[in-house]
Amino acid sequence: MYKREKSIQIKSSASALYNNLSILPITDKNLTYFAVIHGSVVNMVSASTDGLNLSHRQLQSKEGGMVHGTSLIIQASWCVLPSRILLVLASQKGIQMYESDGSIMVYWHAVDTPEMPTEAVFARGIAATKNNYICVGISTGSILVFNVPPKGTNITVSEVLEQHRDPITDIACDCSENKECVADLVTADDSGVLCIWKSGKDFKLMHKIAAYGGPCSSVKMWSGTIAAGYGSGQILIYDAATGTVHVEVNGHARWICALDMASESGKLLSGAEDSFLRIWRIYRNSESNTIEVEHEHTECITDIQICGAKFCDPEGNAFAVTGYDLSEIIRYVRV
Repeated sequence: MYKREKSIQIKSSASALYNNLSILPITDKNLTYFAVIHGSVVNMVSASTDGLNLSHRQLQSKEGGMVHGTSLIIQASWCVLPSRILLVLASQKGIQMYESDGSIMVYWHAVDTPEMPTEAVFARGIAATKNNYICVGISTGSILVFNVPPKGTNITVSEVLEQHRDPITDIACDCSENKECVADLVTADDSGVLCIWKSGKDFKLMHKIAAYGGPCSSVKMWSGTIAAGYGSGQILIYDAATGTVHVEVNGHARWICALDMASESGKLLSGAEDSFLRIWRIYRNSESNTIEVEHEHTECITDIQICGAKFCDPEGNAFAVTGYDLSEIIRYVRV
């Protein structure tokens, strides 16, 4: 069971973007960082574990070092690398990387704009691999792979992955500590196509999964399993090693807006436009070697269109939620 805790107020409301919540626990300081997008601004909150002590910062979209208020931010995410943590923003104009507290921009990359654009160009989908790479998706279907040094600003594009033909929606790295997983990265696009990769100096495509009837809005990876949420409200669980579907869950009545995995427990959090949040447990049956799913918990936030949901800790003992036009982050804690 989870109970609702005191909400965290933010300076401006959450935009109607899926995956519109990023969380970074700072365990040694008993702090948690939250980031929520509103237009061209990221609302950042540093909160103590009990939620009583709050520190606010608003990060304005900057393009090439200049404040550019018309550039909408599409996604914000903390990328935890072996030697550093960066806050990465994906916008209509480009990709910005900041120190974890948002105080200093360390890198900016412009998104190429065609001479006669027929569609909007933007960046979306952010993930860090365990070997110092940050991957960011582009609306053209390309995925930029950035090589990030342990410190400094000498960040470079080391590779461009070209397997998708539709705008990238989400990217996820395997968040578990399982060293035996061959594939450790998954990318998704607006048509529902998934690509499974092995990251490294040269990224290798392991499997390409055909579209599943609609956009894949959110994807997560844990211990060799992939959870993909779709506009249909369904969640599909894949085996990353083979690319095969093991479980199909009719989890929600409307578009899934967020998925998250608890890295130490295998819990899956799903949130959708139907105002429901659900927690599932994913595990592999040792006898049949099949992946199985159990439903554990449901919460309904009445009349709120959910647009972000994240666990606050690796065990999945607490989670937070954002909703469209809501100027607060709603928190739940396990009892």
